[in-house]
Amino acid sequence: MAGMAALQGAMGALSVSAASTSAFWGNPLAATFSSAPSGVRFMAKTSPIEMRLKRWERKKCKPNSLPMLHKMHVRVGDTVQVIAGREKGKVGEVVRLYKHNSTVIVKDLNLKSKHKKGTEDEPGEIVMIEGPIHSSNMMLYSKEKNVTSRVGHKILEDGTKVRYLKKTGEVIDSVDNWVKVFKEGDSESSS
Repeated sequence: MAGMAALQGAMGALSVSAASTSAFWGNPLAATFSSAPSGVRFMAKTSPIEMRLKRWERKKCKPNSLPMLHKMHVRVGDTVQVIAGREKGKVGEVVRLYKHNSTVIVKDLNLKSKHKKGTEDEPGEIVMIEGPIHSSNMMLYSKEKNVTSRVGHKILEDGTKVRYLKKTGEVIDSVDNWVKVFKEGDSESSS
């Protein structure tokens, strides 16, 4: 009986009265949800990742909850040959990299059909787009000697670090190549 009375007393203390509806644990609601104290600023962080991860993709993350970005042996503008998969033996140029899952988009390879929904203005259509290929399924390709090769790194006499093909010794990272890649990228984005 005494236990029941104690329980009823505790429940009575927890009941919400009309006077306390504007308070949350003894603090007024206006103070709880008010603006930040002076001297505290909120900053919106921008993420360097271009592609959003899907809900179902479980990736290893760093402590700041951004996915781990993998280093890859290919870069945008490189000529590569696919060494495994359905497109084996085909040569193309790297258009885009996805570093969170080590995949690469190669121009005119691994084409997939994308069904676009129609709008009021234009009808629906089936469009062919390039699908990603894993970077481990491709090797760098020399157009001059028509051979695939692994990539190596060396430092030139002027102190610049460059990539080169191990079989042929051909330097991949030249200033002319980068200027060409950036000009093509600018012309595509402006049109």
